[in-house]
Amino acid sequence: MKKVIFLLLFFVNLNAQNSILNIGHRGAKGHVAENTIASIKKAIELGADGIEIDVFRCLTGEIVLFHDKILDNLSNGTGYIEEKSLSELKELNILGSKHSIPTLEEVIKSIGKEVFLNIELKGPDTSKGSLEMVNKYVKSGKIKLSNILFSSFNWNELVKLRNLDSDVKIALITGEDPLEAISPALSLNAIAINPNYKKLNKDNVQKIFSSGFKIYTWTVNNKLDIIKVKSLKVNGIITDFPERI
Repeated sequence: MKKVIFLLLFFVNLNAQNSILNIGHRGAKGHVAENTIASIKKAIELGADGIEIDVFRCLTGEIVLFHDKILDNLSNGTGYIEEKSLSELKELNILGSKHSIPTLEEVIKSIGKEVFLNIELKGPDTSKGSLEMVNKYVKSGKIKLSNILFSSFNWNELVKLRNLDSDVKIALITGEDPLEAISPALSLNAIAINPNYKKLNKDNVQKIFSSGFKIYTWTVNNKLDIIKVKSLKVNGIITDFPERI
């Protein structure tokens, strides 16, 4: 009987752990050049339930993956990403690799329907193009709208997005006190707050949950930090190393 109880508890704990979404940060940033198709595929290979990516709108209007406003530190290019055409960007490689800068469309084509996709709107004027691309592939059946989350540090860009679509899922990113995001999140009818894990504790996590929001926290890589964040029962963990979750 004791053995049976132990096994039941084991599976209960396993299921509880698996209820926390494992979200690859910029793909599998700890293994492969960030924000690339190869990195996204690696994250899924390592067991990620979803992917977090960063997007800008380039000069010719396409939505492309990149983290920084300036190309210099993360690629073999120079200048502002928003001032380059897609053809110019396609001639570049992510620093230290042979991987190119992909478009949001290429990313959506590369993932399965069940993959959770957190699109972080890094640059201005990214909401309209990103939403149009998502809607295009939702209509074709390639992805599920329920698995798409738009997030941003730029809450004004999220206001633009909400004005375009009253139903799309939104999360406010914050690196400071996550409780300060609650009121704006309520006004935007957001579903989540994406805080820096270092700012989380039992009290503010409970207040966020009580306000009706999910928590997808970033960027948790250290094993002890992962254990601590899991104990807070967050909804998702964004990490460079999906295999650690």
